[in-house]
Amino acid sequence: MNYLKYTQYIYLVAAIFFTIKAVEIWNEDNDQHFLFLGIAVLSVFMFFFRRRFANKFEDRNKKS
Repeated sequence: MNYLKYTQYIYLVAAIFFTIKAVEIWNEDNDQHFLFLGIAVLSVFMFFFRRRFANKFEDRNKKS
């Protein structure tokens, strides 16, 4: 279960990627950049959610 400590950082990488992609297509006529920004915000939220969950899981294992 050691991999759970590192999988949360995939969400940060995804957030950076989607933010860069949104900035690249910002001046185009379509509204696709809003989709990419939404996914980036969701990825940041998931990073903090997974981090909190991993810390809870680790604390529970330490108490046992």
